[in-house]
Amino acid sequence: MTTVTFVLWLLVALFSQLPPLAVNTWGVMVASGLVGIFVGDTLLFAAMNRLGPRRTGVLFASHALFSALLGYLFLSERLGVQAYIGAGVTVAGVMVAVAWGKSKTNVSQWDSAPSTVAGVSLALLAALGQATGALIAKPALGGDVGFDPVAASAVRVTAAVIALWLWRVVNPRSASTHSPLTWTLLKQTAISSWVGMGLGMGLLLWALRDGPVGSVGVLSGLSPVLILPMLWWTFRSAPAPGAWIGAAVAVLGTAMVVAR
Repeated sequence: MTTVTFVLWLLVALFSQLPPLAVNTWGVMVASGLVGIFVGDTLLFAAMNRLGPRRTGVLFASHALFSALLGYLFLSERLGVQAYIGAGVTVAGVMVAVAWGKSKTNVSQWDSAPSTVAGVSLALLAALGQATGALIAKPALGGDVGFDPVAASAVRVTAAVIALWLWRVVNPRSASTHSPLTWTLLKQTAISSWVGMGLGMGLLLWALRDGPVGSVGVLSGLSPVLILPMLWWTFRSAPAPGAWIGAAVAVLGTAMVVAR
């Protein structure tokens, strides 16, 4: 996240323009970064340590439903009955795809750990944190005095990075690593952050600027389904049939949301 911060501010300097300094824009975007990235992502990794990536992914898919609910409660978004049913169908499909995406002979040892109340709670809170971060950012995007997606990404990530480094100073044991940082690992981490945190979050904020929080949350929750062909190509092994069933259900639900 530190590496992507430099890249984002370089892009801001070249292609973007910062809005006037005001609490209702800068303060809102900083709060969005702290809640959505610093709190949300930290809780997500904490849940993954307890439940493993698969079960965490199943629970984290609920962020689409949280987005739709928060948009309804706080932004008066009314997507219609068909869209809300489609949101539920999409989330169910994603959960099925994640839960049944691997055969029993190819399951990580992390997925063998018993589920705990703490792990489930952390995963759901992580999903709520991401949805809340998007909700907070929405009013400060676009318009004559709002952020464009590139500048918004830079401010959100910077706020989260500062909070993470402060947390590391205050509680250094929480930031321990299991292996030394090598150039190869640094390169992989940097590329991952540029694509996921930089490009992915920038596109998410762009979508939030022009679309309802609920619809954007549902569509962004499709990532576990969209990655299936990539996993097939990377590992030269087709995902389990359950993954494709879940993907088909998720696509059906997405079609219902888009065609509302």
